[in-house]
Amino acid sequence: MVRHSSRIELSQSSLVKNINFIRKKIGPDVRISSVVKANAYGHGIAQFVKMAEKAGVDHFATASAFEAEEVLAAKSEKGGIMIMGILYDQDIEWAIENDIEFFVFNYARLPLVLETARKVGKQARVHIEVETGANRTGMNAKEFPKTLSFLKKNTQHIEFTGLCTHFGGAESFSNQFKITSQHKRYKDFLKECKQKGTMPEYRHIACSAAALAMPDTVYDMVRIGVAQYGFWPSPDIYYTHLQETGKPSDGALKRIFNWKTDVMDVRDVDPGEFIGYGTSYQATQKMKIAVMPLGYSNGYPRALSNRGHVLIHGKKAPIVGLINMNLFMVDVSHIPGVEVGDEVVLVGRQNNNTINISSFTNVTQLINNEMLSRLPAAIPRKIVK
Repeated sequence: MVRHSSRIELSQSSLVKNINFIRKKIGPDVRISSVVKANAYGHGIAQFVKMAEKAGVDHFATASAFEAEEVLAAKSEKGGIMIMGILYDQDIEWAIENDIEFFVFNYARLPLVLETARKVGKQARVHIEVETGANRTGMNAKEFPKTLSFLKKNTQHIEFTGLCTHFGGAESFSNQFKITSQHKRYKDFLKECKQKGTMPEYRHIACSAAALAMPDTVYDMVRIGVAQYGFWPSPDIYYTHLQETGKPSDGALKRIFNWKTDVMDVRDVDPGEFIGYGTSYQATQKMKIAVMPLGYSNGYPRALSNRGHVLIHGKKAPIVGLINMNLFMVDVSHIPGVEVGDEVVLVGRQNNNTINISSFTNVTQLINNEMLSRLPAAIPRKIVK
């Protein structure tokens, strides 16, 4: 098999540490729903689902039926799947047949769900998402009473699997007033469920940020995204953790992601010569440069031109010149013995040095999730210890 120009390694031991840390925070009886949308935040659905199951996770949340199909192919028989976003009418039958849970955020969908469940001969497993203040998706309060009546009347065909909502900005304490308001509205919906005698199997509203820093938002299940991949949702959440533990710093969450390539060529450049396209970099002295076999088409941000670094032989090598579609160059004048085929770390650790995703995001203005989720699915992902 021919090789790709780069590769991603995923650390199983780091994921186990992350899941154990999250479990300690939320308690042993709360179910973790692993959010694997956007190709598992760039980590690869097929690989990450297997890793997560090995770490004791048995439930996965996606943004679409298309992603759910990928999880279905990767998971074991016992693993559950929940679609939080788009599910086209024609795919409802497929979801019910495969025991895939899905969000319903307007009453108009329920009659179709009922009709399809009767046709398939299996219960549809629905999570009613309610509107509490984010105004993205969510059932409004006016539709909720008839929704509960509908669910109570049709328990043979529709299981009320969950009552949920989505916080808009729980990672930032400047939004606390909004989160508090959303939580109060959610509690009002829950009260209505109790009054109608129609309770869900799971109550879930907490994302990574809320699960780690707002214990009152942790109910029966939490939807964990960025934290499981080893990233604190925000500085606010991290500093809250430090205050709770009394530590000056803490590496409780471990990055599981390492992105690597290899030196494609090594070249000598004379003083006065330009490197790469245009005239953005001109050598002022004799230089040795190494050529990398990837570029912005492979997810490496062009904004890092003349600003970013890679690791070679455990030392930082600065990018020189513009990052092209499928090539860029780094200065290795200070690193002796660099040869074609040497391992290059784009993100991750090499010897005692590290390049974090934050070194990308600080320069490019991309947030961590955006940077990771943009990585092409074609890059091979390999699970390592």
